[in-house]
Amino acid sequence: MSSPAEGIEIRRMSAADVPRVIEIASGLEHAPLYPRSTWMEVVDPKSVPPRLALVAGGPSRELCGFAVASLLPPQAELETIAVAAASQRRGIGRRLIQSLFQDLRRAGIQEVWLEVRVSNAPAIALYRGLRFRETGHRTSYYAHPVEDALLMSLRLD
Repeated sequence: MSSPAEGIEIRRMSAADVPRVIEIASGLEHAPLYPRSTWMEVVDPKSVPPRLALVAGGPSRELCGFAVASLLPPQAELETIAVAAASQRRGIGRRLIQSLFQDLRRAGIQEVWLEVRVSNAPAIALYRGLRFRETGHRTSYYAHPVEDALLMSLRLD
């Protein structure tokens, strides 16, 4: 029996991927709605701080997800992870994060931290399943709508 995420290729995000990344983010309630210029900074190898950005694509090569982390050695911040609505609940988010962890370890990163909306139960469940632990709470951290953030971290061993 094949895994739902089988056939998904994970690779580095490129400038050519930015329009589809924006399209995916625009279709999701919790994804960041960055302007194109911000996404172009994400794929710029000279960005400060440096970022690691990955995309996931299916057999048709259409992108269905992405993940971005900023590197602040020995730590990294998971800035965002998103999977297109039609491709969710298939293990793609987990595959993206696991690939991201491999690349972060190779970059000497020892700990990953993140903020997540307290109402984003699917994301919180994913992070807990990956052994992230809760480390704090930020009141009214998010806007549109105003909402608290849960802080989580994971040691990469």
